[in-house]
Amino acid sequence: MTLAELLPSIGCATEPVLEEGLWPDGTHLSGSDLVVGGVPATRLAAQFGTPCQVLDESTVRNRAVAFVSALPDAEVVFAGKSLPCPEVYRWMAALGLSLDVSSAGELALARAAGFPASRIVMHGNVKTGEDLKAALAHGVSRVVVDSFDEIAQLGALARHGQQVMIRVTPGVDAHTHAAVATGVEDQKFGFSLASGAALEAVLRVVEQPSLRLVGLHCHIGSQVRHVASYEETVRRMVGLIASCGVRIEQLDLGGGFCAPYLPGEPSFDLFGFAQRVRGTLNYECALHRVPVPRLLVEPGRSIVARAGVTLYRVCAVKRGVGRTFVAVDGGMSDNPRPALYGAKYAVRLVGRGGRVEPVTVVGRHCEAGDVLAEDVPLPADVHAGDLLAVPVTGAYHHALASNYNQVGRPPVVAVKDGVARPIVRRETEEDLLRRYV
Repeated sequence: MTLAELLPSIGCATEPVLEEGLWPDGTHLSGSDLVVGGVPATRLAAQFGTPCQVLDESTVRNRAVAFVSALPDAEVVFAGKSLPCPEVYRWMAALGLSLDVSSAGELALARAAGFPASRIVMHGNVKTGEDLKAALAHGVSRVVVDSFDEIAQLGALARHGQQVMIRVTPGVDAHTHAAVATGVEDQKFGFSLASGAALEAVLRVVEQPSLRLVGLHCHIGSQVRHVASYEETVRRMVGLIASCGVRIEQLDLGGGFCAPYLPGEPSFDLFGFAQRVRGTLNYECALHRVPVPRLLVEPGRSIVARAGVTLYRVCAVKRGVGRTFVAVDGGMSDNPRPALYGAKYAVRLVGRGGRVEPVTVVGRHCEAGDVLAEDVPLPADVHAGDLLAVPVTGAYHHALASNYNQVGRPPVVAVKDGVARPIVRRETEEDLLRRYV
């Protein structure tokens, strides 16, 4: 979408209207204030400070239920890395979802949340010995192996009967950003289907007496918009199942379902995905004369992204030669995605409207690449002290946050029915100093 389409009335006073499809369920304007989960943004900023990551609990729950309802016969596995937080994990457990973790640290959060080990899956392209030992000690239900070395190491560590899935690189181009395309050949994830490595991995797992092969796993990328990419993945994976010579009980298609970040971007067709992928799976299994495996999917971003809103306070406004820079009290330490992937965001000023002009919102860190959003419409008189709100920040913000420039990470504040409560507290200077010896 072009800037002209986003800003049809630059230079004109505009009526305050929320962008469709970007804000948590029930978010609305009360005068010029933004109300999320029944709590005004101005009150949240005053109570918890800024930057502040706000998470609408109802939206998280509604999105999780939508996946379970659309895929009643599948196992819905929440991608824990998208928002690693014990409280969020508890919500998922209560709704009947499973959980995937990719490290001993994420598993520790799951244990703190009381998440049932029987519904935890561990995967990741590199699992250290400590990761594998933690998974075995906690009794996680399945471990997704990603290399021949890992098969041997897990086989040596495991007791008899540890359930294993094999991550396969199916060679499917999901037509997404190169940094988040994980299903194509010649990259670090999984065993190549085309080279024969995936079939060799099956044989090696079967040879390990302490392991039991229960399924195949794949993941073709993030921000995948086309259901056809998943259909092609199913065709290739069922072809591998037919070649295995052993019963494959489960087929995990991963996640990557897109979430819109800008006005006008489409949402993922979850109903179409459920119908078309199930139909393709049944057809291909009948064609190859193999039993239909149970389907697993791993939504993460598509459950939590739209539930999040980040609040920033404007610290300075600089009018350059060609651009106006609006500098805020956060930046790439709480949202590195624009620097990593060129991710785009919408931004709105909370508290008043007026004639708008395009500005560039930048962070506080000592990097020219610390840019949160470019060419976004804000009131022409934006000034220090103003409050900004950025939607669709529930996924991979808390997870990727850092302490660059020794800036403390912001809190995560859950809101629901007019009540706000921190589920991750703000990091303090004492927290930062505690690690130094």
